[in-house]
Amino acid sequence: MAYDKEGDIFDISLGEPREAISTEIENDLFIRTNPDTNEVVGISILNFEKWFEDIKDFRTLPIVGTFEIPAKAA
Repeated sequence: MAYDKEGDIFDISLGEPREAISTEIENDLFIRTNPDTNEVVGISILNFEKWFEDIKDFRTLPIVGTFEIPAKAA
């Protein structure tokens, strides 16, 4: 995981960073997929602080998710 405060971008990589194709699945929310296997290898959230502006003083962010690639993005 990495957060770029200046760019306000939060990145999560699943495993080691690798070549990927980014697809915007919602405004400012991208999934990164392996171009050969279509496996999800990460997510990026642009304008991260805006997404969570209503949460005050959080130090941890539990993340649970299931990723599916829409047919039109595959």
